[in-house]
Amino acid sequence: MKHLFSNEGQRALAAVLTLKPLLAFDFDGTLAPIVARPDDARVSAAVSHRLSQLAHWRPVAIVTGRKVADVAPRLGFEPAYIVGSHGAEDPQLAPSVAHEAAMASARTYIATHAAALEDAGVTIEDKGNSMALHYRLARDREKAQQCIASTIAHMGPGLHTFGGKFVVNLVAEHAPNKGDAVQRLVARSQSGAALFVGDDVNDEAVFEIAPDHWLTVRIGRDTPGSRAQFFLDSHAEMAHLLQLLIDLRPS
Repeated sequence: MKHLFSNEGQRALAAVLTLKPLLAFDFDGTLAPIVARPDDARVSAAVSHRLSQLAHWRPVAIVTGRKVADVAPRLGFEPAYIVGSHGAEDPQLAPSVAHEAAMASARTYIATHAAALEDAGVTIEDKGNSMALHYRLARDREKAQQCIASTIAHMGPGLHTFGGKFVVNLVAEHAPNKGDAVQRLVARSQSGAALFVGDDVNDEAVFEIAPDHWLTVRIGRDTPGSRAQFFLDSHAEMAHLLQLLIDLRPS
């Protein structure tokens, strides 16, 4: 991967903007910094203002692991689309009965192990269409990880688990992921391409399916194996990226 602000990256930015793209972004670690307590996460005024400007030109989408209702008030502007729970929560799609049943089963199972998980410092977050087992605040993160691994090893069928930054996520097997969500939003918005920026394991679902004419960006250069085309060093570079998008917009 090359840095997005390289000459090659800026040419790629200019090229994708001529295709009238969907502008899609992850939230935590991308538009907002990773914080110890998820309730404290907010988009900065500088980023929010630029996103609001871009939203008057092209549809802006937030594709996040959070619930839609959780992330919406943290943005400071109104995007065209918000998809939550790693792609599984799309307000414009009817929920799947099979996926709801799988999550109900997961909820019941996790409830029977809640005491052990909480004793290990794991915080359980139920998002409806997904669940998250956070261990960022655990005193002994290795012990917390072992407790999570032991718990989910005996879960029933119909569920998919994947990691993240100090979190293990549970979703229904075959539930839409972020790649499915961005593809769906490109079609829904009748966009000619997508520009997507993300920072975590679940964002690789977009990077892996992106056609050559899309532009994909990973936050963090130390991510061997990522399928993103370009990288930024940290979310702190997002305001500059958004300003570049504003400046490079075709007139």
